[in-house]
Amino acid sequence: MSNVKETVLEINLAHLTHNYNYLRSKLKLGVKLLAVVKAAGYGSDAVVMAKHLEKIGADYFAVAYVSEGIALREAGITTQILVLHPQPINFLALINYQLEPSLYSSRVLKEFIAIAETKKQKEYPVHIKLNTGLNRLGFWENDVDDIIDHLNETDSIRIRSLFSHLAASEDHNEKEFTINQINSFKKTASEMIDQLGYTPILHQSNTSGVLNYPKAHFDMVRTGIGLYGYGNETIYDNQLKPVASLKSVISQIHMLEPGETLGYNRAFTADSFTKTATIPIGHADGIGRQYGNKKGFVTIHGKKAYIIGNVCMDMIMIDITDIECKEGDEVIIFDNSSSAAIIAEGAGTISYELLTAISPRVKRIVIDNN
Repeated sequence: MSNVKETVLEINLAHLTHNYNYLRSKLKLGVKLLAVVKAAGYGSDAVVMAKHLEKIGADYFAVAYVSEGIALREAGITTQILVLHPQPINFLALINYQLEPSLYSSRVLKEFIAIAETKKQKEYPVHIKLNTGLNRLGFWENDVDDIIDHLNETDSIRIRSLFSHLAASEDHNEKEFTINQINSFKKTASEMIDQLGYTPILHQSNTSGVLNYPKAHFDMVRTGIGLYGYGNETIYDNQLKPVASLKSVISQIHMLEPGETLGYNRAFTADSFTKTATIPIGHADGIGRQYGNKKGFVTIHGKKAYIIGNVCMDMIMIDITDIECKEGDEVIIFDNSSSAAIIAEGAGTISYELLTAISPRVKRIVIDNN
């Protein structure tokens, strides 16, 4: 019998260890593993994730923003942290907290060098982002000479890594595009290394790159969603264990007569006697309006209960006509059996969005079998 009496997100560290070990098993000896813990550890808890991953051997961490890296440092994380999308206004704080920036354009390269020189840094570790086809952030191949020119004018920074990002490594229909990205990265990295006179860490693979393109593991891989239990393909999802389970309870049960309506804008009309339950979770908690009107479902005692009507800010209503249950019973929004990927798919989105949307007001409970 569950002890859940309110809306909670359970974080299972044994599952995190399992996923980490599975992904490690795909790597050759000596290839580093960078754990991506941005966006509150993909909606769980970045500090909890990072502390456990540091304990079990992660080589590097990555966050999106400087503020996320600062939070990890203040929590005691000492492992190297790459900031994937820093803004120049935060470069001073980045250096103060010994974070490592991704430099992705001539503007940010020059601005970081200026700050590093002001702070009298010598060979401060930086990471150069190369654009190989995602066309989001990164230097182009023809920027190599410009990068080298800037580096030759200062000793304030030193390149720790060259990296890029695969755009469609989970899509087998895009294999040719992905291989072209990999070859482009290798070519540009090789040109840079020839001019640098030393060899930085090379990394390009995300979770699906780890699983589908072993020849592109290079010196390090970056994994985010895989650590949290999702492999973007059924074959890999079956090998991984979701770290987070979102649970709630039935607050109240109602019986609607035929013709009665439910919720805002009367979005649901009962066409027969309908038993409904109200659950204390809504779009302010991360369950967006796209899950309403039978696009999403929850599970009660192993049975599906579809969300009916519009999702409210703090509540959803579900159809429990054919389910034996009572007020106070546990409700599963997602867990191992009914994963976030399955729930998200029904609403036309992806697990990443559902996981990272879970509000900070949802109570986190850490399950550590050790």
